Amino acid sequence: MDDALQYQLRITVTAELAARLRGDSSSDAYAALGDVLRKHNASLKCQFDAFADYVSEAERLGSEHYPLYQWTRDTIGKPEKKARYLRSFALYVNGAEVYDKEIADPLQAELTALAGLAGIESVHKFDTNPANSPQPPAR
Repeated sequence: MDDALQYQLRITVTAELAARLRGDSSSDAYAALGDVLRKHNASLKCQFDAFADYVSEAERLGSEHYPLYQWTRDTIGKPEKKARYLRSFALYVNGAEVYDKEIADPLQAELTALAGLAGIESVHKFDTNPANSPQPPAR
């Protein structure tokens, strides 16, 4: 089963770097990070922005079709959660949210080398195994 798993990398950054990265989709706010992203055809998406996009889409198209709508809306409405998710960025590779281990591992290694420098606090790798992920809240 491990071969079928896919992965997503996320970085947590300082509030200062997060503000710069959210306003700079090319990641030129941090040259070394921008270089890694370009090398791997990767881009960043702020987790708060992804949640806000989900809520906005659900409100436009009908929240009954979005099982995590209320949880997501409540989450981004809490100041402490908003602050946390504003500092968290998912990495998309070739436009995809999840990708194979052969893509995730080298990218993770290069990002980990940047951790602790110029605002990157941590790098995390998540897999698509439902047993390793929080489950949606009961309705």
